Amino acid sequence: MWLHAEREGSGPPLVLVHGFTQTRRCWGPVAEDLATDHAVVRVDAPGHGMSTDVLAGLRGGGRLIADQGGEATYLGYSMGGRYLIHLALANPELVRGLVLLGATAGIDDPEERAARVRADEATAARIRELGLLEFLQTWIAQPLFAGIPPERQYLLERMENTVDGLESSLLQSGTGAQDPSWDKLHRLDMPVLVVAGERDEKFTALGRRLQEAIGANATFATVPGAGHAAHLEQPEAFLDVLRPWLAAHDL
Repeated sequence: MWLHAEREGSGPPLVLVHGFTQTRRCWGPVAEDLATDHAVVRVDAPGHGMSTDVLAGLRGGGRLIADQGGEATYLGYSMGGRYLIHLALANPELVRGLVLLGATAGIDDPEERAARVRADEATAARIRELGLLEFLQTWIAQPLFAGIPPERQYLLERMENTVDGLESSLLQSGTGAQDPSWDKLHRLDMPVLVVAGERDEKFTALGRRLQEAIGANATFATVPGAGHAAHLEQPEAFLDVLRPWLAAHDL
């Protein structure tokens, strides 16, 4: 079983893993900039894009992502970050550096996690009820993504997904399905950059918690003027955070 991936550029390897409902084609200016001096691998996560028939939870998906990326620096946004936390814990020897944007290590409280499972199940049912296009339109219209300009919403690119793929992804790799791993994060000894949009209060708090749980090898930064999808809302500001960190660690 293999994930679909596209490669461009040359230099130190850098693997990009997108968020829920996106595809490898939704990184926009960030991927273009990074490919000027990195060997960029853009992966379609399980259930997305041309990996739409791949069924894998966070652990299995992390392994499949590693099969595409090998030994590299890994950058994951939201759902992509959840995959990469599992990858870095299971195969730290493959992760030269780790960048987590708008990510979480899971929901601690069992009742809250169970409630999130029910919410994810309801959303999965809504995907099938509405159909792909209408669901994507309602997903992008959420307040969480209000800061993304129209030209970087990538609706056409997201239409490469399927109802079955998104439904399976949400049920197998949604936040409700994520085993909390906060107590394991101290094992990560590679350089880690944790990023959140300045206006994303929830993931700013989660980001600070990630940094503290990982330890001294982790750095936390916010992207000015950005919400949850900071790399799409403010790509230049996101790169202003990312690039100095990559350079400082020779990644």
